Amino acid sequence: MWKLLARPYDSPETSVSTPFSPRDDSGNTGETYGRTLLNRVLEGVPRDEKPLTFAAEMPARTSQLSEWPAWAHPSVVRAMQENGIARPWTHQAAAADLAHHGTNVVVSTGTASGKSLAYQLPVLTTLATDPRATALYLSPTKALGADQLRAVTALIDSEVLDAGDDLRGACPCVFDGDTPLEVRHWARENSRWLFTNPDMLHISLLRTHQRWAHFFRNLAYVVIDECHSYRGVFGSNVALVLRRLRRIAARYGADPVFVLASATTADPGAAASRLIGAPCAEIVEDGSPHGPRTVALWEPPLMREVTGENGSPVRRPAGSEAARIMADLMVEGARTLTFVRSRRGAELTAMATKRLLGEIDPELASRVASYRAGYLAEDRRELETALADGTLLGAATTNALELGVDIAGLDAVVVAGFPGTVASFWQQGGRSGRRGEGSLVVLVARDDPLDTYLVHHPSALLDKPVEATVTDPSNPYVLGPQLLCAAMELPLSDAEAEAFGALDVLAKLSEQGLIRRRAHGWFVTAGTNPHGAVDIRGGIGTQVAIVVSESGRMLGTVDTGRAPATAHPGAVHIHQGESYVVDELDLDQGLALVHAEDPDWTTSARETTEITVTSVLEQKQFGDVEVALVEVEVTHQVIGYLRRLSSGEILDAVELDMPKHTLPTRAVMYTVTPELLLQAGVPAERVPGALHAAEHAAIGLLPLVAVCDRGDIGGVSTALHADTGLPTVFVYDGHAGGAGFADRGHAELTRWLGATREAIRSCECASGCPSCVYSPKCGNGNDPLDKDGAIQVLSAVLDSLG
Repeated sequence: MWKLLARPYDSPETSVSTPFSPRDDSGNTGETYGRTLLNRVLEGVPRDEKPLTFAAEMPARTSQLSEWPAWAHPSVVRAMQENGIARPWTHQAAAADLAHHGTNVVVSTGTASGKSLAYQLPVLTTLATDPRATALYLSPTKALGADQLRAVTALIDSEVLDAGDDLRGACPCVFDGDTPLEVRHWARENSRWLFTNPDMLHISLLRTHQRWAHFFRNLAYVVIDECHSYRGVFGSNVALVLRRLRRIAARYGADPVFVLASATTADPGAAASRLIGAPCAEIVEDGSPHGPRTVALWEPPLMREVTGENGSPVRRPAGSEAARIMADLMVEGARTLTFVRSRRGAELTAMATKRLLGEIDPELASRVASYRAGYLAEDRRELETALADGTLLGAATTNALELGVDIAGLDAVVVAGFPGTVASFWQQGGRSGRRGEGSLVVLVARDDPLDTYLVHHPSALLDKPVEATVTDPSNPYVLGPQLLCAAMELPLSDAEAEAFGALDVLAKLSEQGLIRRRAHGWFVTAGTNPHGAVDIRGGIGTQVAIVVSESGRMLGTVDTGRAPATAHPGAVHIHQGESYVVDELDLDQGLALVHAEDPDWTTSARETTEITVTSVLEQKQFGDVEVALVEVEVTHQVIGYLRRLSSGEILDAVELDMPKHTLPTRAVMYTVTPELLLQAGVPAERVPGALHAAEHAAIGLLPLVAVCDRGDIGGVSTALHADTGLPTVFVYDGHAGGAGFADRGHAELTRWLGATREAIRSCECASGCPSCVYSPKCGNGNDPLDKDGAIQVLSAVLDSLG
């Protein structure tokens, strides 16, 4: 499938600078447009730099069309044809047909593949034929929900519909936290298709289901858009919210069909079934067309003049490299979108691109902008329109343009830093490509072990999705609060509690006085308000409010477990692109006071960590190596923080004395005997540094096999652990009770540790750097670290695992 355009730069045969063939008026060329753009970018690279590690060509794909299904309502078909859809693609028709006939289905295809039609067709047909039927649409972001509402409204307002058509009375309406109170009342009385998010479903609709009785009684469909976004603790909470939804619907006599839309990902049917708690069919064969696409992997060079922590080398920042690439592409007239990991990064990348273009063509500099969440809706729409019509030639954005927003057909996409999942990478890269023409996608590696691995092992990124969506609805720290919500909505029967797998959890909640067993089920005790206490996006336990001291404005919240590391005095807090510095953290009052400031440095906490094994869930011996999945208690204490310049250089270290915090969670661990380590060439004095480096790199690579962020997990390594009596490495979930990431690492241990070893080997540094074994949140100041020792440790473990 992949045609190699360039070998890695350490090959003597490397060459991508082939002669250009000008396109004729039809766009034909001797080479793809994407390759032409890549070669033009490479022309500007200094001779002593060799950043391109791999380039490949994805061939064009032709469309596969289907006929409109016989059951589709004629008015709906006419409206879609009026909107430019002559016939559906095969995956659209197949998914719509399953949904119409009562089968839960997930359609998992690429960006801009028209997944919306797969649910619009059956939902609108049902709303047109049954004047009482209702439907619910859920999306992870308000912007995506608003876009989908506009698309549905355009279909319903189509002039081809008859004036008396029942579809005109469907009254689709948004219902989220920004919806005015009077509109919410109107929606409850009139709307038959509600566009909302899991947060509002949890906090409002389910809690007040009696007011929505007519809506739930007639609920025919539940649409879950971008369902791959629901993972970890957030996904586990959403899975339980959806079980509560099915329970409420059943109470009113409804059994809705679930239609899910997902990016291309591994095993979408199983993931969707876990999410909704019911069997779900999958549609994965993509019938939509796209032009040829060139994919390039790019590793910024090490900077000779800058050193990081402990004198380690530092790579040129991905955002700076991306700005230069975007500027080169814009000079060539290519409409370009650059994805950056943070809001601040998007602003800085756009500014850097403007500066570079200003030196060449001031008019071009005016045609680049930043785009991110936090902008006013009218500003976002203006930017989207300018991108679509070519007025705006380039934009630096967060993932705000990744999900669903109708921006496609760009000439090039630059991804500054791997976005965390293969699905997200293709969602972002899929924004490039005019119909029938070529395009370019460039992944620029950050100073991170996973990025290092991917740019040197392209098959892990390009051949197939490698991660699996991880959710764990049985986590008692997630399940307990959700059970209280369910019991407040309707008393829980013993049979329902058993179906939730929750009898033990209910017993503990009863001991705490939060719920009582009565003759007719489990009832929440007076004074308990579980809905308001549950943050389904990941926070567990009480929340700390982040408040601007001068104005009293609340910027957001952070859960108490993470507050010492992220909201300590002196920490830099970013909110909607604005920077604040924390003045005071009061955990007892649940308050962090901040003031507005825009420093040229960032902060990262330093903390000490102790880990204790409380129970062993799975254990297996491989000669001198033991592997286990365990429950642990992790005790953290923030002892200070580093201030780091944007170049990566350490400005200084500040000491703190914060209270200890204990986290009960799950971990994957392995032990190695001293004899095996000595045999592998790691004597006793090198063991601490070797294990420490292996642990850091493993944390960086776990997202390769589990859909998580590096911030979701932590690790501990020790040359002699009290519970094992041996050199031991732990990698644990950073959420109470676990989020499923350690479990996934345990299941994929060989592949995970193998990739970890290769990431360290692939890095060109001499003795360790942030691209391989250094960690930005190491509590020990990244000392000691032994890069070569880590390779030897991992090789010994992998040889033992066989």
